[in-house]
Amino acid sequence: MSDILAIVEQTDSDEQLIDEIALRHPDRVTVLVEDGSLDAPGADEGARAAALSERIARLLAAIEQRTGAVVVGLAASREQLLGWRFDRIVGAHGPVAAL
Repeated sequence: MSDILAIVEQTDSDEQLIDEIALRHPDRVTVLVEDGSLDAPGADEGARAAALSERIARLLAAIEQRTGAVVVGLAASREQLLGWRFDRIVGAHGPVAAL
């Protein structure tokens, strides 16, 4: 069983992130979207929230469809993941081995 943490950032391409996830052949994926990491300067709260919600919904569906993995969670901060273990971490500057 392979567990991956996918970190979504403003600078990442969703397609690139999905490619990285697919290369690892995960069984389960947890997605981390840290508060403030996707803020768009000058955007109002409602528009930003709607755009983020749409992006995350498309991303989660694409991960499941393309990889066959189950998205088991969505986290808004690293603190929510304390005690969790992942085989790999992708996104946020490319793939890294989990500690």
